[in-house]
Amino acid sequence: MATPIESRIRLFLGDITSLDCDAIVTAANDALCGGGGVDGAAHDAAGSELVRASMALAPCPAGEARITGGFNLAARFVIHAVGPIFRDIDTDRETLANAYASSLSLAAENNAASIAFPCISTGAFGFPPNSACEIAIDTVIQWLRSNDQPNLVTFCCFEPDDHGRYKERLTELGLLS
Repeated sequence: MATPIESRIRLFLGDITSLDCDAIVTAANDALCGGGGVDGAAHDAAGSELVRASMALAPCPAGEARITGGFNLAARFVIHAVGPIFRDIDTDRETLANAYASSLSLAAENNAASIAFPCISTGAFGFPPNSACEIAIDTVIQWLRSNDQPNLVTFCCFEPDDHGRYKERLTELGLLS
């Protein structure tokens, strides 16, 4: 019998680089060279080896992801997901969903039992946070319904507003009590 979805999803408020999980996802740029926000924090915490390893896998188009070791992080892997620079919800929705699905696929291929996602594309890339939240959650739920790995998905929100948004959506769906 499959594990219920609600036991495979959790919500965390804080720094994704502090999480003890198999893989953390960064909201990367296509050059995979580090940057600001969560991507910069992951590169700072992992050390200079992460920059070299990720840049060797560049470029990475929007909607795709690449995987490297975690280096100085607690996580074994860093998954570098490139979301869209927001222009139009109709065209960018699929690209954002693909960034999440590609990350989940890499986690499964690398036997990562747990993965943590930040809010992809909502910072400097300008994706509307409410829409991005719905896309992220819907994509993860769809993936979990069809796949056994990863066993646990954490939505890690650095900002309290994002945490509230995810909590509300997950509660509406009956995935948080």
